[in-house]
Amino acid sequence: MNWQPIQKPAEAAENRLLQAILSGHFPIQSSLPGERELAEQLGVTRPTLREALQRLARDGWLDIQQGRQTRVRDYWHEGSLAVLSVLARLPSQQPADFVIHLLEVRSLLAPAYARQAVQNAGAELARELEGYLRLEDLAPAFAQADWDLHCLLTQRADNPVFRLLLNGFHDLYLLMGRQYFDFPECRRHSGAFYQTLLDCSRRGAAGEAEALTQRVMQESQMLWKSLQSGRS
Repeated sequence: MNWQPIQKPAEAAENRLLQAILSGHFPIQSSLPGERELAEQLGVTRPTLREALQRLARDGWLDIQQGRQTRVRDYWHEGSLAVLSVLARLPSQQPADFVIHLLEVRSLLAPAYARQAVQNAGAELARELEGYLRLEDLAPAFAQADWDLHCLLTQRADNPVFRLLLNGFHDLYLLMGRQYFDFPECRRHSGAFYQTLLDCSRRGAAGEAEALTQRVMQESQMLWKSLQSGRS
C-alpha cells in the first residue's frame, strides 16, 4: 500500500503562507499580520507558526527582524534556489516567461555538462542513446527520455552542482516536456539531436557535443517561443 505522508502542522502552515504570497494575498514588500492574528487565521499554535516563518525566511520568502513586522521579500531578487524549486512545483503560480527563463539557463549549462559527460563516459552515453533511435513517437515517451538523458549527462559531468540544479525541476521538466513534444516538429528536432549526440559520444568528440548542445538548446528556445505565440 502506498501511504500518503502525513503533513506536519508547520509544513501545512508553510504551504498555506506560500500560496498566499504567490497568489498576491500577501504581496511583495507587504507586512504579515501580527503573530497572534496570523496563527489564528492559519489555525495553528504560535510555536508552529514561528517554525513555518523561520523556514520561509531561510529560503528567501520572508524577512524577519526583531521588533519589526515580518516583511514579504522581493523573492525574485532576494530569494534562493529554494524559491525556484517551489515555483517549479506550482505551474499555476509561474509568470508567463518562467519557462523561457529556465530554457535560457539550460542553454548556458547544458553545453558544459554535455562536454564533460562525453569526455568522461562517451561509451556509456552511446549505449544509452542507441535506444533513443527507437523512441515511440509520442510526447510522454520523448519527455521522459529527454529528462533521463539530461540526468545522465549531469551524473557523468565533473561538476555535481549541475545535477543538484536539475533535480529541483523534475515535475516541471516532465510537464513542460509533454507540452513541448506534443508538436511533431519538436520530436523531430530532438530526435536529430539524439542521433548526432550519439555519433559524438561514440567518437568521444566532447567539443563537438558541446557545440551541438549549445545550438540545439538555443533552437529549442526559439521553437518554444514560436509554438506558444502560435497558440495565443
